[in-house]
Amino acid sequence: MTTAEQGVKPVFILVRPQLAENVGTAARAMMNCCVDEMRLVDPDEDHLCDRAIAASSGADEILRSAKVFSCVADAVADLQKVYATTGRPRDMIKPVLTGQGMAREINAFAAGGVKCGVMFGPERTGLENDDLAYADMIVNIPLNPKHCSLNLAQAVLLAGYEIFRLSDATPDRVMAMPNTEPANKDETEHLFAHLEQELDKAGYFKSPEKRPRMMRNLRNIFMRAELTSQDVRTLHGVIVDLTRRD
Repeated sequence: MTTAEQGVKPVFILVRPQLAENVGTAARAMMNCCVDEMRLVDPDEDHLCDRAIAASSGADEILRSAKVFSCVADAVADLQKVYATTGRPRDMIKPVLTGQGMAREINAFAAGGVKCGVMFGPERTGLENDDLAYADMIVNIPLNPKHCSLNLAQAVLLAGYEIFRLSDATPDRVMAMPNTEPANKDETEHLFAHLEQELDKAGYFKSPEKRPRMMRNLRNIFMRAELTSQDVRTLHGVIVDLTRRD
């Protein structure tokens, strides 16, 4: 179930972004992660200029629906929970969450209809302490402590992806098999019988008592390969050609 199906989607708030291109790439990152409401606080450049639209790579609908505010207070006025992203330690007492922790909270709040926002600071300096004063929680994504700075779009993508992946049901591993399907047991048994028959003719089984174990080992090799129907047909052909007797 996606965040949208669970409840209210989070809002991403870009505070004083400096370059139109960065706003465009942030919109692209948002669309990648199914986050579609952008708010801008006092941007330096027009978020609908050609450079921003081009940088969005097809996510310009997010730019066109973005709302612009003069201050953080106005941008977060209707939100019930606000998270502020920062990579620097701050001299204030607030809960600090990882990206995963933020995502879990936002998904839980969304299910209950609570409207959340995530704030991102200017490219050069990040959020100021006065901006953080409007946040309920701080988000700090663990990275290499020797180099943890992110550009705006990277920060947006990381935060958006953490939210998106919690509700994404894509399996961790799939076998891509265009124009075929996994071989069924009947197909693989015919293959093993064909292989055993030809190995027998070639004198492979020199020790009758070892024959069951040798075939079992061969069977296990092929079973680990997760054969498709096309694989089985190909292997039948290989065996036929290798054993062709003039």
